[in-house]
Amino acid sequence: MARKVVVHSNAKRFVQVAAVAILAAATLTGLKNVSLWWRAPREVPETMAVATAPAAMSAATNVLAGRSSVIDADTLEVHGTRIRLEGVDAPESSQRCGTAGKEWACGQQAALALSDWIADRPVTCHPKGKDRYQRVLARCFVGNDDLQAWLVSNGWALAYRQYSTDYVAAEQHAQAAQVGMWRSEFVPPWEWRKR
Repeated sequence: MARKVVVHSNAKRFVQVAAVAILAAATLTGLKNVSLWWRAPREVPETMAVATAPAAMSAATNVLAGRSSVIDADTLEVHGTRIRLEGVDAPESSQRCGTAGKEWACGQQAALALSDWIADRPVTCHPKGKDRYQRVLARCFVGNDDLQAWLVSNGWALAYRQYSTDYVAAEQHAQAAQVGMWRSEFVPPWEWRKR
């Protein structure tokens, strides 16, 4: 009997050492990449087959949720997954608005405004697919508030009519109120990127 306990203890110790080695490898190479081979595969639609932390996406509800980082005014990161806000286009981080001598960093201001508005609140995103850069395209919410609608109605993004007309009314509201980018001259982000 004592021998079986010793063998069992050695096997248990081997499993513990192996688990520590796996965790060390995951830490050194990035948990989201290494964790894929040891987890049992789960059914995820092909448009959602992205490497994410297990808590980031619920396969049953097809939702990405959690704290976010604002990359720029139309791109977030939630649990290591880049999310492109569907239906809107915001100024690029380096984009400037206004006229000569009265220019301002509208791209930076848009990203800061979004970051301030989200604050520490969790973001919930409903994926729709991927864009050409392999970012998840999604409609996102902070509580019950539509994040894209907030951006557009506050003048920090435009309705991206090439892909959606969902936010045209919000854009018209922002233009009439002359808020955000609408308080000065600007080049639409899709045209600015062509320069």
